[in-house]
Amino acid sequence: MKALSLRLLTVYAAAAFAIVTAAGPLPRAWAGESSMPAVSAVSKDAGPASVGCDRFEKQTAAWTGCVGQARAEMPSNEAFYAGYWLAKSGRYEEALRYLTLASDQDARVLTYIGFATRKLGDVEAALPYYRRAIGLNPNYAVARAYLGDAYLSKGEPANAKGELAEIERRCGASCAEYAELATHIADFEARGQSAVR
Repeated sequence: MKALSLRLLTVYAAAAFAIVTAAGPLPRAWAGESSMPAVSAVSKDAGPASVGCDRFEKQTAAWTGCVGQARAEMPSNEAFYAGYWLAKSGRYEEALRYLTLASDQDARVLTYIGFATRKLGDVEAALPYYRRAIGLNPNYAVARAYLGDAYLSKGEPANAKGELAEIERRCGASCAEYAELATHIADFEARGQSAVR
């Protein structure tokens, strides 16, 4: 009962944040996530938080010391936290060391394993991670947007547009994932070449 109350409190707090900041509607993609996703109107994926480590600027020596070394006994949420922020800062190989240690290979972890793998240049190896993430949570628009980016990297705009249509169907044309992928597709078509890697 206590865990349910805490979860409800967390959901209400997130809803209040969205209303207070006028960030727009909460994304419908929340269902089935193992960790609280970001409000999509603010950012495509604002990333996980850490009470202990967020007081340090990301990627500083103090932050790295707080996160600690990647280790087998690291809790999944800590492995995802470190891996996510390393991937978002362009440190893809380091990110994969953390992300692959997460014992809970949920949709977010799989998406960011795919993201880091794709950014390292192995688009083909990234695709199964995105597909597994979508298989776990078909409404997870971040995975669909990154899968669309991967299709553009392969020169397959029709498949990217298919993911764009799924994002629109699941969270609407006003969600950040839709806007970002639509922009990447338009850039791809305007240049006649891959706009994303």
